[in-house]
Amino acid sequence: MKIAVLAGDGIGPEVTREAVRVLEALRLPGMVLFEGDVGGAAYKRHGHPLPAETLELVRTCDAILFGAVGDPDCDNLERHLRPEQAILGLRKEMGLFANLRPAKLFKGLEDASALRPEVASAIDLLIVRELNGDVYFGEKGMRTLPDGRRQGWDMMAYAEDEVRRIAHVGFKAAMGRARRLCSVDKANVLETSQLWRDVVIEVAREYPEVELSHMYVDNAAMQLVRNPGQFDVVVTGNLFGDILSDQASMCVGSIGLLASASLSQGTLGLYEPIHGSAPDIAGQGKANPLATILSAAMLLRHSLHLDAEASRIEAAVAKALADGVRGGDLGGTMGTAAIGDAVLERLT
Repeated sequence: MKIAVLAGDGIGPEVTREAVRVLEALRLPGMVLFEGDVGGAAYKRHGHPLPAETLELVRTCDAILFGAVGDPDCDNLERHLRPEQAILGLRKEMGLFANLRPAKLFKGLEDASALRPEVASAIDLLIVRELNGDVYFGEKGMRTLPDGRRQGWDMMAYAEDEVRRIAHVGFKAAMGRARRLCSVDKANVLETSQLWRDVVIEVAREYPEVELSHMYVDNAAMQLVRNPGQFDVVVTGNLFGDILSDQASMCVGSIGLLASASLSQGTLGLYEPIHGSAPDIAGQGKANPLATILSAAMLLRHSLHLDAEASRIEAAVAKALADGVRGGDLGGTMGTAAIGDAVLERLT
């Protein structure tokens, strides 16, 4: 069981350190961790945010535990050298096309949500986001119009096979949950979304046990704050999924609680918190490591098929939160290492 640990920038090394401590505490036979450079840290050491050495490492591993990328010192670099290109490059190189982002309100955090406690308490959903298409990977550029105005443009596009494979991921995820799948698009305006909806309907015939519904993205954003308990699994494209999954983080109390998995057709996966590098608090020991610890649990479940060990980690996190363990993002005063200690105590 070879795991590549790519801590990255900002608070990435701090939160990843706590997740590694939790993994090591499980004492799993055969598990070996390898560290690699990525993001701004990699650019400063190797001249590229995703150096060849890191790519060679991840190709030999079973899973990737990823911290965060983003460094203000690199903001003026050419786009292909900016830290954020590392994560896009990994998704492309490793064929990571399906992003899973669970959002569930932990007991004791009802008052931490931006929603009313009785609304927030019903949150238990999974967002399945396509990662390799849409405007993120479409053609783009800057041009000057005949009248001299500057115009930026980005192409949104999906091929039917790209939609079909992410739809299967969504339906299979729903089969393991409450068997309800909501496909989110903007088919009333975008041809890309019309194809998306058509293909999802075709795939649905293979999963008669799953109840399929469709929702426009603007309505989905409203329903996430109005009645989030109605959602079980949500499948959507790259752009819409990026927005909705970040919105879901505030519904459960903090972006510091949301883990994610990016999966390929096989078992290789990249696991990361969704909160970013937070350079304003980097190195201060203030970051909440729970999202990274929960990402490590997803790594055990999806890439290493260790469901029991993953459940142990998730139960320890839930117990810590129920016992009042709080970082600054949840109105508490506990630091990164102290939160990690609290999880470790409950893990054993």
